[in-house]
Amino acid sequence: MFFSLPLPLAYSRADPRDPFILHVDGSSIIEGSGAGIVITSPQGKDLEFAIKFDFKASDNEVEYEALVIGMKIAHESGARHLIAYLDSQMIVKQVEGTYEAKEENMIQYLQQIAELKTSFDSFHLI
Repeated sequence: MFFSLPLPLAYSRADPRDPFILHVDGSSIIEGSGAGIVITSPQGKDLEFAIKFDFKASDNEVEYEALVIGMKIAHESGARHLIAYLDSQMIVKQVEGTYEAKEENMIQYLQQIAELKTSFDSFHLI
């Protein structure tokens, strides 16, 4: 288990066929990196997270980290169907298989995401 969260009642009563929506946005600057994650239940209830990373990372690494964390939280929140929105089209294309990841760390992120995708009945990345 990744997180143990007391979930709002609306989450526990979600129709399992309705998708949860995940929005992630990461940023890296000289002073550090971080990400914002918002998960919206089918009933429109939001879980919001702001994360500060204690390691140096590129913008793409931060986006991948945010996606992985967001997917884990969504799964722990009871999501069976997930639609994820990213602002990095490069990452979207890498996850889709349209672009090839060449760096070892990006390949490892793709492997994590491929494994996490199996925990959902459906997963769409936009």
